[in-house]
Amino acid sequence: MNKTIRRASVFTLLLVVALLARATWLQFYDGKALADDKDNRRGTITRYGQPLGNIIVGGSAVTGSAQTDSGDLRYRRTYANGPLYAAVTGYSSQVYGATQLEGVYQQLLNGTDSRLDDPLDVLTGKRAAPGDVITTIDPDVQKAAYAALGSKKGAAVAIDPATGRILAVVSTPSYDPNALSTGAGDAWNKLTQDADKPMTNRALRQPLPPGSTFKLVVAAAALEDGLYASVDTKTDSPDPYPLPGTTRNLVNETPGAPCENATIRTALQYSCNNVFGKLAVDLGQDKVRAMAEKFGFDDQAQDVPVRAYPSVYPSGMDKAQTALSGIGQFDVTATPLQLAMVSAAIANGGTLVSPHMVSQTTDGKGNVVQNYDDHPDSKRIVSASTAAQLQSAMRTVVERGTGTNARLPGVTVGGKTGTAQHGENNSQVPYAWFTAYGKSGASSGTSGTSGTSGTSGASGKEVAVAVVVEQSDAARSEVSGNGLAAPVARAMMRAALKG
Repeated sequence: MNKTIRRASVFTLLLVVALLARATWLQFYDGKALADDKDNRRGTITRYGQPLGNIIVGGSAVTGSAQTDSGDLRYRRTYANGPLYAAVTGYSSQVYGATQLEGVYQQLLNGTDSRLDDPLDVLTGKRAAPGDVITTIDPDVQKAAYAALGSKKGAAVAIDPATGRILAVVSTPSYDPNALSTGAGDAWNKLTQDADKPMTNRALRQPLPPGSTFKLVVAAAALEDGLYASVDTKTDSPDPYPLPGTTRNLVNETPGAPCENATIRTALQYSCNNVFGKLAVDLGQDKVRAMAEKFGFDDQAQDVPVRAYPSVYPSGMDKAQTALSGIGQFDVTATPLQLAMVSAAIANGGTLVSPHMVSQTTDGKGNVVQNYDDHPDSKRIVSASTAAQLQSAMRTVVERGTGTNARLPGVTVGGKTGTAQHGENNSQVPYAWFTAYGKSGASSGTSGTSGTSGTSGASGKEVAVAVVVEQSDAARSEVSGNGLAAPVARAMMRAALKG
């Protein structure tokens, strides 16, 4: 063999080695990146090559899969009562991806989750059967909230305080995920350009000024700090309250309300701004923030398991701004989920159980992959004594205060109304809020307005709710937490405490 042939052979061999090395690199190192590339259609073809697993509510599937008539995608996602459950399920689209539970559990639902693999399937390369997601949602509570909100723009959340199970997540106006499952461009454009933003999950992902509902957090801070011994101790609160460092006064919405030097109970009953503005200043923003954060404000990773946007208690305020924060204004924001957590912790004797809206995930054979109801995280927010006092004061709000529209016969109900300013100089329609707890059963507590009774007995049921109404057909003068949001909360509590 002459030198030229020898060199050509070596060069060819090197090319073959380089080709094999590159192919190995692509297969074992770059393979996953290429498979996950948004422009690689094979992943979508595989995902919709068989029916997807389902999302279960109340023992029944609210999702399904239908075989397509054309194209390379064999199945598309379907939804039963799509608008009712859209804030829970989200959507799974052949074009626009997946959101909410559909997005969080996408791999489990399409069978690519490694936890679903059978050892024999791994050897044969067979794709695992998809799993299911079993939610904590109570269909009756979900339907009650959705019907009560009706044409109003708003949101509602219900939680079982003892277990942390989320019983309802509703956002209105809603949308039908069926319209997006095949990637219809007209439907997508209509929804994304709608000024009412129907695809925004207002229950979890739209923090708004909470108004006077935030006074529960300030009251908890004042009692825990020992600023006042009980909810029935008179406070040092001039009416109106001069905002420190300004020439403005913090006034009350109801002229003639007994707010001067009012007790915390009376201040919650009549929603006295002067009391809670001064409480926030007397405590200082750091102590108020510390209590807010214990309840869950400023949590950047609040997963239920869908990630909720953080509710915010601001920092760097002067005393006047701190006073405004004490009535849930300035830059304080909260989601309905967050305010339901506040009421849940108070109702549960001061302990907050981590809220979650998935009970279990299962494999294709019904075996449990993960159980979220087993030993959920919990933490003490306030003492049992403080919680009992706040429960009692919240009952006063409903029995003869600003929240009478939440009354339920045979049920112990405590709540707090809120009306938050909206727009520059309150130029737009205010937000109407209501948060509450309800307890039924022989040991649900008395309806008195003092003392520390009100803890739930083992045989009773309990629920915590929060509702916000952003916009309705009501006249501006008629917008209030009691008028618009409390009836929604009452409907949810009635459904949750049935029987």
